Amino acid sequence: MKGTNDINCILDLLLDCFACSLDTGFRVYNISPLTEKTRLEFDQVGSVSQTQLLYRCNLLAVVGGGLFPQYSPNDVLIWDDLKRQFVLRYSFKSSVLAVRMRRNRIIVVLSKMLYVFSFPNTSKLLYSFATAENPNGLCEISSSTNHAVLVFPGKITGRLQLIDLMQHRDDDKSHQPVINAHENALACIALNHQGSRVATASVKGTLIRIFDTSSQQKLFEFRRGLDPATLYCMNFSLNSEYLCASSDKGTVHIFALNLTSLNRRSALSKIGLYGQYVDSVWDFTNFTIPLECACICAFTSDHTNQIFLVICINGTFHKYKFSLDGVCTRTEYGMYLCIGDNEF
Repeated sequence: MKGTNDINCILDLLLDCFACSLDTGFRVYNISPLTEKTRLEFDQVGSVSQTQLLYRCNLLAVVGGGLFPQYSPNDVLIWDDLKRQFVLRYSFKSSVLAVRMRRNRIIVVLSKMLYVFSFPNTSKLLYSFATAENPNGLCEISSSTNHAVLVFPGKITGRLQLIDLMQHRDDDKSHQPVINAHENALACIALNHQGSRVATASVKGTLIRIFDTSSQQKLFEFRRGLDPATLYCMNFSLNSEYLCASSDKGTVHIFALNLTSLNRRSALSKIGLYGQYVDSVWDFTNFTIPLECACICAFTSDHTNQIFLVICINGTFHKYKFSLDGVCTRTEYGMYLCIGDNEF
C-alpha cells in the first residue's frame, strides 16, 4: 500500500510488532499492549517509504521516499536503535522496492533484480537474481532458523522462484525450483514461518493458491471472490492452520488449511451442478473493515491461532477473535498514530 501513512513490515508473527512509514519519518509499535517502541522524526530522516524490522532487535532497514525524502530511494540504510544512528548503507542504481531481513541475511528488491547480502557483520553481496518486472517488490523469506527459504517472482510472468539459501550454489540450477503459480503476473505472496508453504495471488486477485515449497505441488486453491481485486497482503498463522488475506474491497478473508471442511462451497455444488465457480472453495469466514480502507492483516502468536490483527492506513488498529462457527468479534480498537505524540 502506498500513501501518506504507508504501513509495511507486516507483523512479525513471533514477536508481534509492526512499523509505519510516514511522510514525517517512521514509527515502530508493540502490539500487546499497543504502545510505541521508537520513532524517527522528519528532521532526522525526512519522509520514508519503507521500514523493515529485524524481529525485536535494535536494527531496522529504512528506505527514503515519499514527499520530502532526506535520503535517496535508491539506498537502504540500517538504523541501530541502541546507538541512535545509521550504521550501514547499501546503494543501488534504481529505486529499492522492498527489503527483507533475517538474522544473517538482508535481501534488497529492485524492479527486475534481487540481491542477497550477508548481514550485519562484514556485509557483502552473496547472490543476485533476475526477475520478471516486479513493481510491488514481491519477496519473502522464512523466519525459521532451520529453513532459509526465499521466494520471489521468476523470470517468466506468473512463475514463482524458490531458493534455499542454506543449499544454494549459483552453478547448480537443481536447487532453483520454479512454481507455475498463475497465468497472470503475481501480485501478492506469503510464506509460512517454517518455509514449507507459500501462498500466491495474481493481479486478477480472484484466486489464492498454496503450494508445498519442497515438492512444488499445489495443496489448496481458494476463491477470494468473483470480481477482480488488488490483494494488499496475505499471512499464515504461526502453525499454518489458517491463512488471512486483505484486499481493496475492504474485506478480510480467513481460510482454514487444516480443518478444510470449515471453508464454504457454493450451494449449487450440493445439488450436483459443476463448473468453474460452483466447484470453488471459498473462505471459512470474512468481514468488512469499517470505512473499507486499505489494511494489512496477520495472526498473533496466540496459541489458539484464532486471534488476528488488522492495521489500516487511516491509523486505526483492530484486534479480532473468531470462532470455529465463523463468527468474528472485534476485541480491541485503537488509533496507533496518536500513541506517543505527547511524549515526543
